[in-house]
Amino acid sequence: MAGLTNLALVLGEPNCTTSSRFLFRSVYHPAYRPPRRRTGEKVQNPTYHPVCFNLLCSMAEQVEDVSTLPLPDAFLDFLRRNGLDPSIYAASHSTPRYIRLKPGCERHLMEIEAEIKCKLKEVSWLPYFYYLSPDVGIARTKAYQEGKIYGIDAASGAAVLSLGISPGDHVLDLCTAPGAKLCMILDLLGCSGTVTGVDVSRHRLAACRTMLQKYTLGDCCRLFVADGTTFSLIPVRVCLNSKSSAAEEQLEVYKEWTPRRSWKERKRAAKTRENGASQFFSQIQDPELIFYGHHSGVVGLSKCEVYQSVNDHELLQLGYDKVLVDAECTHDGSIRHIQKFEQWGWTTLQRRVLDAERTDFLTVLQLKLLANGFRLLKVGGSLVYSTCSLTLSQNEDVVEQFLSQNASAELLEIDAAQNWPCKSARIPKTLRFDPMTSSTSGLFIAKFTKLAV
Repeated sequence: MAGLTNLALVLGEPNCTTSSRFLFRSVYHPAYRPPRRRTGEKVQNPTYHPVCFNLLCSMAEQVEDVSTLPLPDAFLDFLRRNGLDPSIYAASHSTPRYIRLKPGCERHLMEIEAEIKCKLKEVSWLPYFYYLSPDVGIARTKAYQEGKIYGIDAASGAAVLSLGISPGDHVLDLCTAPGAKLCMILDLLGCSGTVTGVDVSRHRLAACRTMLQKYTLGDCCRLFVADGTTFSLIPVRVCLNSKSSAAEEQLEVYKEWTPRRSWKERKRAAKTRENGASQFFSQIQDPELIFYGHHSGVVGLSKCEVYQSVNDHELLQLGYDKVLVDAECTHDGSIRHIQKFEQWGWTTLQRRVLDAERTDFLTVLQLKLLANGFRLLKVGGSLVYSTCSLTLSQNEDVVEQFLSQNASAELLEIDAAQNWPCKSARIPKTLRFDPMTSSTSGLFIAKFTKLAV
């Protein structure tokens, strides 16, 4: 605490409260504006923008005194084994809530602030992102229900921004649920290019579909229920010359998507439920298209054209421009997720986070997801791998093993990160966000490109 007091004295506020001083420890709070730096240049001693200091104090006063979450001994041992500071789980009390304002809705900002009775403060390093007190709810607001704002952590926004999406890109979001990052990708892409969202969970992907409809963002998107480790469909911009057109073959083609399913589709779904788990797994092997927008490239094509397969050599030219692999993980970096185990019971934490067999399963899964996402990437494209775990085994260890197995893979510097409130991870060019450093949830980010070899 003495160190925090000294920092407060340096900032000229010796009488600030304990919770205020706790915020100062997180020197990269959204209100902080770090100096621009060149690649590889270390950050100098940071200072707050003078105008932002009072905002930090006022937010801190709204937060109750920081208390230590009563973490079980098994979880504390897990943190120690991974070199993690347990105090980060107390930092969530001062970690703000983040929202993204849908581009074009800036004129509604004052109206939104009046409804939530809270001033939205702009995140200087992330366009269209705002932060507010963590105890302010948005789910019942008119702005949320009308699709003007949606909740997404700033660290997750940074992962999407790392892709460097350009107009006309064909993007693959390989683990797309619950959908906030998918919405941001579509926002960045605009009305050109396409996005393919894939997730193994049908009900979670159905929630993504609802989000796309709510935010009117689905025009260039298609969603597949599929196993991300084996998914192999290429962007629908490509129609190989060897394939005959649907018109010539008089095949049934995809018409405009409608939420009302045909009798044939309903019968197929009923049969799937009757056949049980065995049918479920075969369904996962054969991707199920549950949504497609008018400009996603699907309308007018036959199923054989949408589901056309190519070999790995053809993928080098016909693959996706950008791929996001936000892999399934133990979620130990999602601080509020960990706090929920107080209600769920710590035995659930043992099963979902601490169990060694589950962790081993996840690291194998993460490597498979990363490898398949990279296989579907075209030469010169970019892939971002991220997890909300803070452990080395699910991040740096996976990246190192992947690089050792893929000679055409190369880590890239994330240019946009020069002003981001994050720190370098163990591997050069990889990044880590955490509540203490970034005032965000925990997140690991690595960016790759595919070389022609």
